[in-house]
Amino acid sequence: MTGSVPARFEAWAPDGMGEVVPGDDLATLVADLLESSGGVTDGDVVVVTSKVVSKAEGRVRAAEGREEAIAEETVREVASRTSPTGVLRIVENRLGLVMAAAGVDASNTPEGTILLLPEDPDASARALRAGLRARLGVRVGVVVSDTAGRPWREGQTDFAIGSAGVRPLTDLRGTRDTHGREIVVTRTAVVDEIAAASELVRGKAAARPVAVLRGLAVHVTDEDGPGAASLVRPAEEDLFRLGSEEAYEEGYASGFEDGATEAADADREVDVEPNVDDNA
Repeated sequence: MTGSVPARFEAWAPDGMGEVVPGDDLATLVADLLESSGGVTDGDVVVVTSKVVSKAEGRVRAAEGREEAIAEETVREVASRTSPTGVLRIVENRLGLVMAAAGVDASNTPEGTILLLPEDPDASARALRAGLRARLGVRVGVVVSDTAGRPWREGQTDFAIGSAGVRPLTDLRGTRDTHGREIVVTRTAVVDEIAAASELVRGKAAARPVAVLRGLAVHVTDEDGPGAASLVRPAEEDLFRLGSEEAYEEGYASGFEDGATEAADADREVDVEPNVDDNA
């Protein structure tokens, strides 16, 4: 390792995970899967999709209630666009995540059902980590992943919505680059990169919702840590809280209101000169 960065790691996703249903003990299911595929060791990172977490936790709804579910999960609408397939809404959900349809999804779930995101993905990751340690006797990190689009980039990628035992960020500020210059901005979103890497072996439709990454022990911690929620950017630091059209409309409305107020104030402040009778 150079500078605490591993030169290589492995990633694999075992086959054999059956359909998860509400009430299943996810830790037992994942432990059985891992044992049957060679097991895990201290320092491995186990990634599970939010789908299987949501199923086990009963976050399943009837598909006809999709719009109501999206509304319930939405805190703030960021942008919306109408397309031939309907209205796409990008919203901030109750977890602070900005996602299409608040993360409500109809993929990889039985026909006629939809899945909501876990109530508390970090808590889900902590519970799974504890369960794996009790069953397998190993210290692993756990990441709960989901899929989202990205501003200015085509395609989707996985990112972490929950984590336990993995350092979410590696803060490089104050260190030096290869030319000796001080790094003043970079903080690497480790759990997001782990989630994205895991998707390359899990796939969207390969029925492999669990992946293991080995060789990243430098990022695995004894404590559960702050979780993926610590990566949600505070509103006051967010430069892109609205879509472009929404930002324009909000700015226009605000400017129009300010202008109308200024005009009204100006009218009230106009001094009307008294009439003067030249013949007086």
